Amino acid sequence: MATLPNPLPRLAADPSGRTLGLELPAGRLIDATHEGAWHEPLLWHAEQRPAPGAWTALAAARTLGLLPVLLDIGDPQEGPGDWELMPAEMSYPGDHDADEVLADFWEQYAADELDGDKDYASREVVETLFGEPDPYDATVAPYGPAWPGLAAATPLEADPDARAAEMAEALGDRGSWLKEPRLALVPARRSADIPAALGWPGPLNYENDVARLCAVLRSWEDRFGIRVVALTSDQLVVSVAAPPTTPAEAEAVAAEHFAFCPDNITQGHHTTLRTYAEAEVLNEPVWSFWWD
Repeated sequence: MATLPNPLPRLAADPSGRTLGLELPAGRLIDATHEGAWHEPLLWHAEQRPAPGAWTALAAARTLGLLPVLLDIGDPQEGPGDWELMPAEMSYPGDHDADEVLADFWEQYAADELDGDKDYASREVVETLFGEPDPYDATVAPYGPAWPGLAAATPLEADPDARAAEMAEALGDRGSWLKEPRLALVPARRSADIPAALGWPGPLNYENDVARLCAVLRSWEDRFGIRVVALTSDQLVVSVAAPPTTPAEAEAVAAEHFAFCPDNITQGHHTTLRTYAEAEVLNEPVWSFWWD
């Protein structure tokens, strides 16, 4: 993946970041990947849970090409040093087209679902435990096997960076579902590129080159004012400054979510695109994605 000049190595000699114009709390640099140490730090993260206002306080880091994100070091794989990051495997998000990426995912899923009866060795056990899954047509209605195309952009209801700070503040609080969030800085061109810049392996069972998903995130930045605000070892959370405000808009966006991360629906609480759109997309200021 093409990279920008990385100012993080300067923090090795100056952990406070003052020579960069920053005032950082105690933290650590991470260079661990699945193949050993990377040639330079991939990220910096604080040692302690973020204090109120910490996200906003690091606004100056953006001028250095360092973008904020919350990382959960309390998930089963602990922190990013144990996530087996794969930066060498990533392409560049700008080399991919969001519409083409989502169309590939959508149509491949349809082909797999419509190819025979989908029998497998543990099917009886799975259906005993979780019930029989919804048929494909019911899952993706009102759409079908052909990719419906990108949803239209919606008007901003908040400044995207302000919305990101608001959501990061809530996720950093002790009452949030993140176990041990830590504020991190990642060298990246734009927020949507953060997963690729890290070589984040969260969607590994679905897509090995997360830059393709980042191309979609870039498109969502442009159309819905999203920002990447949090990562765990297998979850991605984005703030949304221009959420859909009508059921039709929400269903169009939900189709993109389904292509981007089918597990959100097929293994989630809302197992059809329509119910997911109503509960998780319509007027929602935050979207989250989880890959099994």
